[in-house]
Amino acid sequence: MNYKQIIKNAEIIVKANSGKKLEDACVSEVYCAISRAVMAEIAEGWNKGVTNGKKRVGYLSAEFLIGRSIYANLFNLGILNGVKEELALRGMDITMFEDIEDAALGNGGLGRLAACYLESGASVNIPLDGYGIRYRYGLFRQRIEDGFQREVADDWQKAGDPWSFRKDDESVTVSFADYKVKAVPYDMPVIGYGGNTINTLRLWQSEEADDFDFDLFNEMKTQVIATRKVRAEEICYVLYPNDSTEKGRLLRLRQEYFFTSATIQDLVRKHKASGKPLEKLHESLSLQLNDTHPVFAIPELIRLLMEENMTFNKAFEISRKVFNFTNHTIMGEALERWDMRRVKKLIPQIARVLRMMQKHIEKNLQNEKLFIIKDETVHMANVAIYCSSATNGVAQLHTDILKQDTFKDWYEVYPERFKNVTNGITPRRWLAVCNEEFSSLITEYIGDGWQNNLERLAELAKFVDDEKFVAKFKAMKQAKKQQLSDFILKREGVEIPSNFMFDIQVKRLHEYKRQLLNAFSILYYYFEIKEGRMPDFKPTAFIFGAKAAPGYYNAKAIIKFINCIAEKVNNDPDTKDKLRVVFVSDYNVSYAEKIFCAADVSEQISTAGFEASGTGNMKFMLNGTVTLGTMDGANVEICEEAGKENEYIFGADVEEVARVKKDYKPYEVYMADKDLKRIVDTLDDGTFNDNGTGMLASLKQSLFGGWSADHYLVLHDFRSYIQVKTQLLNDYGSEEFTRKCIINASKAGKFSSDRSVKEYAKNIWKL
Repeated sequence: MNYKQIIKNAEIIVKANSGKKLEDACVSEVYCAISRAVMAEIAEGWNKGVTNGKKRVGYLSAEFLIGRSIYANLFNLGILNGVKEELALRGMDITMFEDIEDAALGNGGLGRLAACYLESGASVNIPLDGYGIRYRYGLFRQRIEDGFQREVADDWQKAGDPWSFRKDDESVTVSFADYKVKAVPYDMPVIGYGGNTINTLRLWQSEEADDFDFDLFNEMKTQVIATRKVRAEEICYVLYPNDSTEKGRLLRLRQEYFFTSATIQDLVRKHKASGKPLEKLHESLSLQLNDTHPVFAIPELIRLLMEENMTFNKAFEISRKVFNFTNHTIMGEALERWDMRRVKKLIPQIARVLRMMQKHIEKNLQNEKLFIIKDETVHMANVAIYCSSATNGVAQLHTDILKQDTFKDWYEVYPERFKNVTNGITPRRWLAVCNEEFSSLITEYIGDGWQNNLERLAELAKFVDDEKFVAKFKAMKQAKKQQLSDFILKREGVEIPSNFMFDIQVKRLHEYKRQLLNAFSILYYYFEIKEGRMPDFKPTAFIFGAKAAPGYYNAKAIIKFINCIAEKVNNDPDTKDKLRVVFVSDYNVSYAEKIFCAADVSEQISTAGFEASGTGNMKFMLNGTVTLGTMDGANVEICEEAGKENEYIFGADVEEVARVKKDYKPYEVYMADKDLKRIVDTLDDGTFNDNGTGMLASLKQSLFGGWSADHYLVLHDFRSYIQVKTQLLNDYGSEEFTRKCIINASKAGKFSSDRSVKEYAKNIWKL
């Protein structure tokens, strides 16, 4: 692609839209103009890719955390540096696009994985398209006010949405029991590395099904008009509406049916238009369900096939051949259940199909342990397993847990359907684009081509003892730390000296991810330093980033607790030269691109057995970072690849967690360890002020009270964590520590999402 022509076309677009020269336009105008110029150039190739007649795969997901598109798209097209140079000639810095908001279409690993898979699909020439919801405000923007998380609307479209094309002529109608809505598709290009394959992410926007009612307006019944508009559009307002109320639960149910119904209608319509018989649908289409949110697609396809005069049994068998299901965690959020009364109330046409599926399973399996509906509750994971060709976990440990525990009864009946595909990340976004310094160093030593063949990073292993390479690696890491330090100072107003060790934990805020355990360790070191027991403590910055679900009280309390700790240690003259703590606000993909490159330590400390895989652990590893973690999720495979001796592993493994929980008494652990007791007591002894909310005291109570006391073994693993973390602190700065970092990067090849999607294509989608 001719980058000079792209800039010339962008100049024409800006002049046509605003009458300005490109160099006089504001950032959003330049961003939109360049993006639209690229869209015009790729349009012909994009359309050819969509209509090339191959069997296609649809990836259905409630989230696609794509982040900011422009840098990754320009890179994959091979024109990022050219555009950068052309802008520089006009007195502009391409980094100005960092002021453009990320597309707020996801929350955490689930959505980012979906985005990586789409990019990899295009990069390895697999016809893989995404289907989801075009959220108006997405999750939320996070502000930290007085240490508390505050949620505000994330208006990510305010600068425009130049990477989407609205396709009004392909709209469909989605019917609920009380009203209908129009689903309007917005298509985004998914550009593969090299620009040879361009797939599509189709996002559905909900709008009023009927045209503007002039009769109502003439009668001045404007409130009725407004109500109809809001009820249609609110389906796409936010990702995961708070379901602590009945209205919130029904809205979430509407969302799931809305995008799955729109997607299935669209795909069936296209298949019919191709002239192929519906009985052959599975030969042209394979659909991957990304967790249980899209599972209503199954009864919807059965319903539509039956409307084409197909019997239930025939429709069921075709659907089973079309669908595949990925489980992402054993947590309840990935094992959705819906009250049949709500389903019947909102989508009675689907309730009828689910009843038929239950009768089908009763007749064919005659196994009381296996069901679709039980006690008037629909078990969505069961729907997905029963009516699909494959069910996969996302790391070997996780898949073993699914077989041996979570879905044990299903596995005994359908062992051939259960497969493993360990997650992966795109090396373009998470190394080539975000870490230019390390990318250049890699290319200098092993040559080009690793960007789409990550296994080649193994060639770096021969340089682990090369003094020049090691020196350049350390200089690269220091440069990335300085960049992150500057950014945090600008964004958060917190100074983090770049010569400190950067210990980083960034991920969704959930109790099983144990940000609380990390916070307890900081207080441990604070007291040790302050009271003179650690005079040689190496200066360390503890950096957190996470969002807590709006209704997740304990998660919000942990954020407040971490910020209380930050205020204390950062301002204490006895510790501020040794300890710094910062909880960055509104952690997102663009923030992550800076954070992963700068880390010395990657905190992956979930309770063993709860983190299905993780992908943040892979992004840190790829950028030359050691893992401080448990034997959980993909940490197990990271240790297999890089060697356990090159990571810092602590805590109970899956088997020990099961043993401990049989007779666990967290209060006895607390009372037996004076250091731990002192730390835990800061939650309610007046050390910290939670503004009278009682949040911190409630957090302490959750460690001791009720059947789920210290459910995630924070207290149990504390001593092991401190022991290993202290060893890591002592190792930091040594040649051996740097060696471990380089080995991690050299062994990251397995964790490319290119490998993951190839495994899906071969073993699950049967392309």
